[in-house]
Amino acid sequence: MRKGLRCLVFFAGTVVMTTAGADYSQHPQAAHLLQVLSTRYGFSAADLAQVRDALATAETIPALIEAEQKAPERTETWTTYSSKRVDALRIKRGAQFMLDNRDLLARAEAEYGVPPGVIAGVLGLETNFGRITGKTRVLDALATQGFDHPTRTPFFFSELVEYFAFCRDFGFAPGELKGSYAGAMGWAQFMPSNYRKLAVDFDGDGKRDLWSAADAIGSIARYFNDYKPELGWHRGEPSIVRATLTGSLAANIERNGKTVAYRVADLERAGIRPAVKLPAEMRVGLLELELDPAAGASKEYWIALPNFYSVMTYNPRVYYAMTVSQLANEMTAEAARLDSLAP
Repeated sequence: MRKGLRCLVFFAGTVVMTTAGADYSQHPQAAHLLQVLSTRYGFSAADLAQVRDALATAETIPALIEAEQKAPERTETWTTYSSKRVDALRIKRGAQFMLDNRDLLARAEAEYGVPPGVIAGVLGLETNFGRITGKTRVLDALATQGFDHPTRTPFFFSELVEYFAFCRDFGFAPGELKGSYAGAMGWAQFMPSNYRKLAVDFDGDGKRDLWSAADAIGSIARYFNDYKPELGWHRGEPSIVRATLTGSLAANIERNGKTVAYRVADLERAGIRPAVKLPAEMRVGLLELELDPAAGASKEYWIALPNFYSVMTYNPRVYYAMTVSQLANEMTAEAARLDSLAP
């Protein structure tokens, strides 16, 4: 740990994010960062001087690393995780968001194939529809994680590089922007590399501004098609189908994988029955979700269609993609109900 770093302080289970000046401009990897910006991104001498100045002012926040390592997708049961996120208030807000932005969402679906509920589901889970976009300086988050993370420094270091390129190209001072503990930004919580590559100007104002609903809607829809084209959105298909297990499930059947692993017929032979009829040759995956003992059952099963794995490109956690999928269904139903009541 860097000299002068203060310890984490815990009060009633809350992490107090203490900080310390680090002068990351003197870090052993700082010279490499500057070289990458010069050779790959064409930074001038003046640009590099601004980067050095920013690194010198960056603060170390060790609690950010702990937050990344202890993300709730890693530590909670599905019952606990989903009950906090697929809740009545979020569903109500999401339904109203869908009605208020129906034209933008319809255009996004027409252009990219992604349904309004899925886009709203991402926005609801990421930032509660723009209400919570993060209070940590992106510079501090990415410097802390990019230089000091014990296992993921390559990823965060590359995002720190991209962040400096983003600030130069979009006209921001590096210390100006705030985001998540991981350095994600805006309503859509894009990391800097994805912001540069995939954000779109969906309202036609000449800016790609993910702190606006319109650009966030269009950018999320584009993300599901262009981030990893081989896992791009399948227009007109759902993402999950509830399933039941008859008998016991063989230990060698893959659960909660990163992509489709079976045909529907394979899972049916293994005792997994989808709640609705699916083509026998369709490629799917199997989800096994851990429930709290009070739920009355230890596990529940779902069949994941290709679109589920498209959602997982946004966040590679099964609980995350399940929450987006369930929010999409609940908010779509509620929006239809509210719309039917309108005069």
